[in-house]
Amino acid sequence: MVTMSKLRIGIVGAGFGVRAHLPALLAHPRFDVVALASPHSAQRIASERGIAHAFTSCEEMLRGCELDAITVASPPFAHRDDVLAVLGARKHVLCEKPFALNVAQAREMLEASQRAGTVCAVSHEFRWVPARQAIKEMIVNGHVKPLREIEITQLSDFLRLQGTRERGWWFDRERGGGIAGALLSHVIDMASWLAARAPQRATGYIRTANPQRRDAKGDFTSTVDDGAFALVDYGDGLVARLTVDATTAQNSFTLAVHAENRTAVESGKSATETTLYSIDADETSELQCKASPYAHLTSVQPNVPYLMELYDNFAAAIGGAPHSLPSFAEAVETQKVLAAIGFSV
Repeated sequence: MVTMSKLRIGIVGAGFGVRAHLPALLAHPRFDVVALASPHSAQRIASERGIAHAFTSCEEMLRGCELDAITVASPPFAHRDDVLAVLGARKHVLCEKPFALNVAQAREMLEASQRAGTVCAVSHEFRWVPARQAIKEMIVNGHVKPLREIEITQLSDFLRLQGTRERGWWFDRERGGGIAGALLSHVIDMASWLAARAPQRATGYIRTANPQRRDAKGDFTSTVDDGAFALVDYGDGLVARLTVDATTAQNSFTLAVHAENRTAVESGKSATETTLYSIDADETSELQCKASPYAHLTSVQPNVPYLMELYDNFAAAIGGAPHSLPSFAEAVETQKVLAAIGFSV
């Protein structure tokens, strides 16, 4: 029996990088988390979690220890510099979304990845939600055809006026905050993945319903969107209607693919908790989906099971095996749609 050596990986970012990527990587048999980088809290978190090295920046981490790969989970305004530093060091990289602040940055990172020749991917882990995998299989196998419309709506309540999210970069447009980058980027990726091709054109807009906000420190002004809406044309008769809105009274997620022979729709209270149905002219049937092999890790953090499958593919790609990673090229196409509706700095 051949034992595969572990891949030494570092994480840049102490927010979502620590809440979700770190537990996924600590549970994954192919990775050894050896370093964490963050301007303020890396040393404390590294000590608490038993991580060998702590640094204040990605560049310092690249100089300070031996790594095979890096997860860039820093805030969006730092993605370009962090990814370019990783690629300059010829390391494999997984970047969080939104990929960039604008299309020019996205293209720059794609071109750098092509020169580096390393494995490069974007963290769109929701592709591995079981119902989404089942819908993709139905499309590939011709059970839903020909596709005419993809409909994705994600509603949440965390940016209502009653919300208490603290001020910071997330409420600063110039630093990549807002719901379009945080959630619509995922939704665009889902639509393009299901369509199996890049968008031909897109239109839409972003909206700020609640610019005046309050946290424990008092009143402040948000310059970012709390709703984002896109209409995307994929050509050959296929259009996507995409909505994310964080100012509603309910939390819900709906993804439907409408074809001329039937509709497949998943719906539930979040993007990771849905039920799948097949609807045709004669009946509506609930479909049972095979659970994620990492479903037992849901209680750690809801994204962790799907990040585990993303890291399965990351490790496979690094080893030269077949994989289905979300690519930098696909991320550029997503960035074009975001720019078309107003998310660009």
